[in-house]
Amino acid sequence: MKAVNMLRRSFVAVLLALPFGMVHAAAAVGQPAPDFSVRDANGQEVKLSQFRGKHVVLEWMNPGCPFVRKHYDSGNMAAVQKDALAKGVVWLSVYSNDDESWGYTKPAKLKDWLRERKASPTALLMDGSGAVGKAYGARTTPHMFLIGPTGTLVYAGAIDSIPSADKDDIAKATNYVRQAVSEAVAGKAVSTPSNRPYGCMIKYKSQGTGVRLGPAAVGSPGGITS
Repeated sequence: MKAVNMLRRSFVAVLLALPFGMVHAAAAVGQPAPDFSVRDANGQEVKLSQFRGKHVVLEWMNPGCPFVRKHYDSGNMAAVQKDALAKGVVWLSVYSNDDESWGYTKPAKLKDWLRERKASPTALLMDGSGAVGKAYGARTTPHMFLIGPTGTLVYAGAIDSIPSADKDDIAKATNYVRQAVSEAVAGKAVSTPSNRPYGCMIKYKSQGTGVRLGPAAVGSPGGITS
């Protein structure tokens, strides 16, 4: 067990050491969040621009990742999500693993996995092309983003302050997402607007898109159109 934990911590350390540019260019806090249009796990088209005027959390997830399981199996992710939804926040879970890669989880199984852990995101986005993830510079699962009502990105980074796969660390950590949501909804500036995410690497498709992207933020001119 000690060897496994050391391996996990070493892997996280490698991810934390990687410059953003070595993975994908990241959407910048304080700038318009990239708009997108992608299918959800029910086959419905979801556009970021349809949530104009609301706070939106983007959560990159993968049930095969021990760092994701830490927060889901403990009930932590569902609790943070429930708290955000109660404040009127939209929560979009995003699965960006290559849909042709080994270990890819199909939509129905993803929905069952979330339901078993009492998670209820506003939508589960199937980003098999990786276009949405690359537009945001999403590097790991989990990787969290918060977008304000005007479409500006106000938080980007880890879910909390302790980069481990150990559930016992949750109670000791500062939950950056819960903190950012509470501050933003109250009309305050987010006190910790960015930091480095930790978790498992996202298995991106090497090329191809399949998702329409627009440069504009939520409700901003110049966004995508149907």
